[in-house]
Amino acid sequence: MANVLTVLRILLALPTALAIVSDQLHIALALVGLGALTDLLDGRLARMNGETTNLGKLLDPLADKIFILSALIALIEVGRVSSLPVILLLLRELSISFVRSVAVNQGVVFEASVLGKFKTSLEFLAVALLLTEYPFGVHILWASILVAYVSAYDYLRAYLRELSGLNYP
Repeated sequence: MANVLTVLRILLALPTALAIVSDQLHIALALVGLGALTDLLDGRLARMNGETTNLGKLLDPLADKIFILSALIALIEVGRVSSLPVILLLLRELSISFVRSVAVNQGVVFEASVLGKFKTSLEFLAVALLLTEYPFGVHILWASILVAYVSAYDYLRAYLRELSGLNYP
């Protein structure tokens, strides 16, 4: 069931982006809320039901990236956010996805960290606020980028520690 919710978040990405670019912001906001709800529930359900799998550990962050980046790119299209923060976020996400792929290839699967989960929560909040034109939406987006790069450092440090057995600062 948890992976079904995760796949649902992926499937919601396109309708959310289309609602944004077609100026149906109330629908987009509802879809962002639904996407955030699926993100909140999928991991909890997996842990509660003992369904935590490596597939879920890989699929969940991918679903988050697809959903959030699609919405942010649509928000660029309609002029609600500039491209720079989205590019910075995209670079971080692609880099961490690469590190996770290399790690998986070596038999190591990283779960989302607390910082990674917090980053995603900030991203969902930023998208919702940008849709409502709340004045702090861009500030929340920049805060999520700061958290994103701190969490990227943590993922890289964990990977290097796992790879070498050494304790990196």
